[in-house]
Amino acid sequence: MTQLLTRVDVPADVPSAQQSRYEQNFQTMTKGTGRLMLFAGDQKVEHLNDDFYGTLGNGEPIAADDADPGHLFKIAADGIIGCFATQLGLIARYGRDYASVPYLVKLNSKSHLIKTSQKDPRSLAWASVDDALTLADAGLNIVGVGFTVYLGSEYESEQMREAAQTCFHAHRNGLLAVLWVYPRGAAVPEEQHPHIIAGATGLGATLGADFVKVNYPKVKQGTAAEAFKEAVQAAGRTRVITAGGSSTDPRTFLQTLHDQIFISGAYGSATGRNIHQKPLAEAVQMTNAISAITYGGRGVDEAMEIYDGREKFSIQAGSTR
Repeated sequence: MTQLLTRVDVPADVPSAQQSRYEQNFQTMTKGTGRLMLFAGDQKVEHLNDDFYGTLGNGEPIAADDADPGHLFKIAADGIIGCFATQLGLIARYGRDYASVPYLVKLNSKSHLIKTSQKDPRSLAWASVDDALTLADAGLNIVGVGFTVYLGSEYESEQMREAAQTCFHAHRNGLLAVLWVYPRGAAVPEEQHPHIIAGATGLGATLGADFVKVNYPKVKQGTAAEAFKEAVQAAGRTRVITAGGSSTDPRTFLQTLHDQIFISGAYGSATGRNIHQKPLAEAVQMTNAISAITYGGRGVDEAMEIYDGREKFSIQAGSTR
């Protein structure tokens, strides 16, 4: 059982008139636990159609369901998630059919076609916080916005500025801000070195993020779970979540997530491919298994029983069970 929060720490840049909205959005995303299960659907840009059609790295086929963008929204509506993150255009196109879903609007994205060897990554805003709020005006449940920063890119300064302004304007409107911070560029020889990942989480804190999403470190000695503690500490009051990465064996994924939360002290995950590359029913059960660990404090064996459909997990007012 996860202890529920009785008080939300509201940042000072949230005006008094927006504090209740901020608190409500925080509780919606974290189910009252302070942790976050973010269902990531921004890869339609980041990886184009590679993640949605064809085969996985192990040769297994990606589920046919995933070829249709509507698959993402069906998962978000039927599964247990904190919020669904994707670009404004997709939410505008599909959101009214799934109005109960808590949405996080991703304000910038880039494709994977231009490699770092050709040019350092640069990802500027497509849309603003005000643009995201037009979806709220249309009756959708917009709980936050997201922005990617490539730390170490020669273009980092302009991305940092946009990210800082995004966090500030999100808070001014009672929304949460989640930053994707990835060390990447010719100046970054080891993108997943524990020390530079800690630098990335610290950057997220200084930019004003409520949650900062980073890749899990790779280590040469010791364990990644122990090494990741540096990144959690560096973020201070900004809550660290991990990128889910490419599809892997469900038990392996759930064990890693459990270690990230209960050994490293992270606050959850942002998971896409390990969910949406599965058929709908299996994808929904995967969201429930991830949420059972994240929100319910369940062990890996229990989470696997939920994933396999042998056990149920639900979230009710005031409790997770």
